[in-house]
Amino acid sequence: MEPIDKRRMQSITEELSSWVQAARSIRKRRADLQRSADDAVSSLVKGALEVPSAQGPGWRVLLIRSQQRERIGQVLQFSRMQVITAGDDAVLEVLTTRVAEALANEAKIKGVRGWFSGRDKREAATAAAAFLADYHADSSTRGVEATLRRLDAEVDGPSPVDMSSVLEPRTGLGARLGSLGANARIANGSVFAELPTAVHAIQQALASGDATRDEAVAAAAEVRGAAARALIATMPVERLREATRGRLLTGPLIEAGITSVLDVITSGDRLVRLRGIGDASAKQLQGAAQTLWKTILDETPLKIDVSARGPAATELLRALSAWESVRDLRAASRDLEAAWRLAPLARGFDRHVSHVAVFDAGRRPQSELRSDVELVVARARQLRAHLQAGNRVDPWADFIARPAAYYALLSDLGLLAEDDQKSLGDLPKHILEAIRKFKLSDKLLIGSLRGYQSFGARFALVQKKVVIGDEMGLGKTFEALAVLAHLHAKGERHAVVVCPAAVVANWMREVSEKSKLTPHRLHGPGRQLAADEWSADGGVAVTTYETLGWCRDQFLAVPKLYCVVVDEAHYVKNPDANRSRRVAELITLADRAVLLTGTPMENRTEEFRNLISYLRPDLTVDAGELSPARFRKQVAPAYLRRNQEDVLKELPPLIEVDEWVPMTPEDLALYRRAVGESNFMAMRQAAAAAGHQSGKMKRLVELVNEARENGRKVLVFSYFRAVLESAVELLPGQVFGPITGSVPAPKRQALVDDFSAAQGSAVLVAQIVAGGVGLNIQEASVVIICEPQLKPTVEWQAIARAHRMGQLSSVQVHRLLSDQGVDVRVTEILARKGALFDEFARPSDTAASAPEAVDVSEAQLAREVIAAERERLFPAAPGSQGPASDTLNG
Repeated sequence: MEPIDKRRMQSITEELSSWVQAARSIRKRRADLQRSADDAVSSLVKGALEVPSAQGPGWRVLLIRSQQRERIGQVLQFSRMQVITAGDDAVLEVLTTRVAEALANEAKIKGVRGWFSGRDKREAATAAAAFLADYHADSSTRGVEATLRRLDAEVDGPSPVDMSSVLEPRTGLGARLGSLGANARIANGSVFAELPTAVHAIQQALASGDATRDEAVAAAAEVRGAAARALIATMPVERLREATRGRLLTGPLIEAGITSVLDVITSGDRLVRLRGIGDASAKQLQGAAQTLWKTILDETPLKIDVSARGPAATELLRALSAWESVRDLRAASRDLEAAWRLAPLARGFDRHVSHVAVFDAGRRPQSELRSDVELVVARARQLRAHLQAGNRVDPWADFIARPAAYYALLSDLGLLAEDDQKSLGDLPKHILEAIRKFKLSDKLLIGSLRGYQSFGARFALVQKKVVIGDEMGLGKTFEALAVLAHLHAKGERHAVVVCPAAVVANWMREVSEKSKLTPHRLHGPGRQLAADEWSADGGVAVTTYETLGWCRDQFLAVPKLYCVVVDEAHYVKNPDANRSRRVAELITLADRAVLLTGTPMENRTEEFRNLISYLRPDLTVDAGELSPARFRKQVAPAYLRRNQEDVLKELPPLIEVDEWVPMTPEDLALYRRAVGESNFMAMRQAAAAAGHQSGKMKRLVELVNEARENGRKVLVFSYFRAVLESAVELLPGQVFGPITGSVPAPKRQALVDDFSAAQGSAVLVAQIVAGGVGLNIQEASVVIICEPQLKPTVEWQAIARAHRMGQLSSVQVHRLLSDQGVDVRVTEILARKGALFDEFARPSDTAASAPEAVDVSEAQLAREVIAAERERLFPAAPGSQGPASDTLNG
């Protein structure tokens, strides 16, 4: 080259070298930023918290602190970089490859090295120089320098992050986090700021729940003990002589100043040193005194006496108040369930969280998450307020203001005795019998009636027009709903509830939530539309005393009112008031009427007589002064009242289901063989003897799976060991047992303890004659009996293992019955004894012994069943006249 060419070439190579360096820098910076952004996205995704909804998958949540903000800034910085077009990428590619290579080759012939280079290298270098010159000459056309300036002018570092807009589409962050879910939203961290404290408060209260309950029980025991001690302290020692029919001498005791039974108990060894009292007599005196003490303690009722405000009673009230807050919390199942689901979010949240990003992982709206948070926070605030108020408020003042609530708490703890007579009211015997025989349909109710509530509903249905005067808090509303649901299930269509305006909304909610009936609000705006819908479709019209005048034409237009419920019926005790006359007219229009009032009848005798006259003008109720007993007797056919302290909180409901299971071909084959052999026990087992091919075993597995899904524990009973062994082999999940007659008693209890302690759902398998007696298994809430038992007492005792004091859940009893064969025959034969069973199963003093009087002997029943089944299956067989043998051993 000529010298000028060399100078020109040197200028070209210097400029191209700077372009190559710029291209390499651009590529490296972009690669570094992309890697940082990818790492940041990966870190954010890994740090997301899973928060399920009540229906399943819910949301993924990012808790954003300073570190997360830096990572988000890296992602946003990369997103703000200009998109490299295909042309841009081609420029960078040529510069960093071909141009860079040409510059390297061209440099090989510069200076002294060029003289010593071989021919090939000089030619390559010459070609490289020509390429570089041409590329440089065309660079303006290619826009190389402009491209490099544009790409090199991008933001060098992150800028402050505006968290309120980081998830907007223009930022690209939402798209990068798409794996977390859809509909990304960001909220200020203050929205969730109270959640950690709220969840902690709820968990802490629940953790202390058992201790709080124990404190209440211990305080109640101390109150009862103090009352018993006060009584025995005044009991003269002569009672010991009377209790032992004169066998003990008490004269030396009196001479020594030991004058009460309590003195005897506390004297200890002093008795032996008394003249005339030997060692044997001292022991007898102490024993007799202890027996009297135990009897008195057992029979002393628990009473909170406002006139005796001692330390023990005060402590009992404080303990009950603390227990009330825990009990109410435990009853709030929706709140607790939300608290457990939100616990991971609460644990991850702290004061450094500035924002929260929420992504839909399921199909639940994000408003539901916020609603759950608000629910838990509100529950925690209520809990704290209750506890703080309990510490500040005089417990006696609170007791006087809410005695029914405190007695309900005592009932809750099983510390009050039940008074059967008061729970039934002052009803004549013939009405009681009619109520007991009445079959109440509850298929349209949501929830289970307590025993006294069922009695109240049946009383109303039998007597047709009544007053339910139960004290507040005993569930009069639910009793009335049970009446409406029963009648609606029988085909009736139109019912009316009349109540004060303040409780219209409550009645609307109660009808919707606790029954399958449709409520219609005939009050306020829209009442005409609601009345038209009620008239056309039926259901429960809810209106007020003030609106009754307007409603009259609506009620007259329907074919029949099957029932009217009048809530707070003391509003109409004045017969001269307009609303009283309207209610009285409405009662005459309806087939049935239920008046609800918690006003004690002895306090409002004259007004109460008016209520009775609306319902039963045929009843003779004396005017003027009369004794309470005479008054109760006169109004009893139309009036039922239970006071809160009269009704012991009963066991949870017992739900019994007969599961009629089709026999499989395998079952039928085994059954025919057993009938042919006249083997009664084999006949009873046939429907469960084919393992996984057995119809009963299939249904048993289905029921256990259903119980597992609901978190319930299950007892499986059978008379037969073979059935139990098959159940242990086939049932899913945790299975304990079998408990059989050959298992020692300590081992049986150990199995029960292991079953009770098992986490989650579990199954205990037991022989009904072994596990059905003597064991307390209140952890179980599902009982499955694999075949009908020949003695009703055996089945009842087995059910009582779970359905007993201490049971916290409703108990479901499933009887597995084959739709053919021995099960049908056994139930038919036992059904013929139904009248006797019904008679003796009524609550009475003889209830415990009643079943024994009507048991059917196995041998007798077996002969009847075998004969019937042989006749059915083998009508022409020679043995059809009677079984060849009665094999009663399994």
